[in-house]
Amino acid sequence: MSSIPSSPASGHQRLTDLRNGLLSLHKTLLDSERATYERDIARIKSSTDFLKLVLYDPWFNWLHELSELVVLIDETLDAKEPPDGFSADRLIAQTQELLTPNEAGHGFEQRYFEALQRDPDVVLAHAKTRKLVASLG
Repeated sequence: MSSIPSSPASGHQRLTDLRNGLLSLHKTLLDSERATYERDIARIKSSTDFLKLVLYDPWFNWLHELSELVVLIDETLDAKEPPDGFSADRLIAQTQELLTPNEAGHGFEQRYFEALQRDPDVVLAHAKTRKLVASLG
């Protein structure tokens, strides 16, 4: 178990830090996937076109799992009851599990592995996020 106190303020701050770190990683992954998509498929003409691709194109589907985790953290932060240490611990553990790349895996873990092999910016963002997650719990 974590040695961090389970006070509501502590849980709230830990989840806020986690959310911000995941958003930074998510942006790096989006940028990387956009570059790969434009290299391999077609140029993306506008931000609106890019948003539609991110939401609906199978190329970007694997990123939805990370997006959904950020939404879950947001919902926990916005709940009537402030998040406690146990809620924070659960979401931090879920993040650690999600951010485990696996060449032989499926879905997110496999595509995340591929992004790490392809893009040094993803490697740096991954290292920064893993360090943050380790410091939170």
